[in-house]
Amino acid sequence: MLHFDVCQFTIINTVTPIPLHFDAIDTQHYRGFAHFAQTQLTQSGQGDRLSLAQARSIGITSEGQWQPLDAQQELDETCVHLIIDSPTIELVQTLLSEIERVYHIERFIVHPQSDWVQGQVGIVLPFDKHVQADEESLAAIKSYFATFAQQYNIETALITRAPRLHQSGLLVMDMDSTIIAVECIDEIAKLAGVGDAVAAVTERAMRGELDFADSLRSRVACLQGLDEKALVQVRDALPPMPGLARLVSVLQSHGWKIAIASGGFTFFADHLMHRFQLDAAVANVLSMTQGKLTGEVDGAIVDAQRKADTVNLLSKQWHIELTQTIAMGDGANDLAMMKAAGLGVAFHAKPVVEQRADAAVRRGGLDRLLLLIA
Repeated sequence: MLHFDVCQFTIINTVTPIPLHFDAIDTQHYRGFAHFAQTQLTQSGQGDRLSLAQARSIGITSEGQWQPLDAQQELDETCVHLIIDSPTIELVQTLLSEIERVYHIERFIVHPQSDWVQGQVGIVLPFDKHVQADEESLAAIKSYFATFAQQYNIETALITRAPRLHQSGLLVMDMDSTIIAVECIDEIAKLAGVGDAVAAVTERAMRGELDFADSLRSRVACLQGLDEKALVQVRDALPPMPGLARLVSVLQSHGWKIAIASGGFTFFADHLMHRFQLDAAVANVLSMTQGKLTGEVDGAIVDAQRKADTVNLLSKQWHIELTQTIAMGDGANDLAMMKAAGLGVAFHAKPVVEQRADAAVRRGGLDRLLLLIA
């Protein structure tokens, strides 16, 4: 990794060279930009000279100012968010040129939560003037960018008034296949010798093909008599989803609250809450007698409505506006809480969930969510 205490580049335009000078005091975000720019320029043999097109493609205005995202001004509107993996100057230029064939772009912003070294970069295009009041106009824009994302293998999202990172907020996440990369009940079922049967039911429930509460009870019934040691074995091997630690660290450093709302089990949700120092966890309670599962769930099932209620209750408890809330998950039982929150995000989700969510993260880690926040 290259580090720059002082960054100097020159923009070459049709009028006159514009020198750029970034002092060390400003380089928290500029370091990433400088690393990216220097890498691209070295590979192209251009030294420290940026063409105007190259400069524009990485967020520098024609006046020679590089502008990190100003959450107080730039995103109080409808914006298209692009998430690009391992971008090059040429790719960014191509993307913007293609978009401008259909929608004129007056400005764009390189998102400050972009991870330049890991190659996970967000570009934000203010889009208010293209969004009309009618749903047909909005649907047309979403359709265009859905096709655009597939064509260029990037992620796109059209978001109106994204929650602000620098204001107190609330993130409520599903647990299984969201915070962690497995379905706990499927892992328990493997140890009980009924893994395939239970996994098949789980898959159908997450697609919304089965009533969640009924399907959960039927799956838990298959676990009757299993020793608590099996739960401990699963708990100790839980794989956190990539990007979870960074997402939690960044949000909590800005005063956000983070909670789990899971149709899974408190045995695992409470463990994850303490492990990652989250603020709350709501999940189902597995009934046990003398250290063995009874095959039942104690109390009311945490279903889709209970998850939505969790968003509302916690936002009131912590005096957080609903516009500053985010709900994220992968299954059909997460749709209600996504609708309740200010921003509903599908994460590695089933098609029915992607279609109805406000935004979707289809690849990469949980920290990609940061590129959808103002």
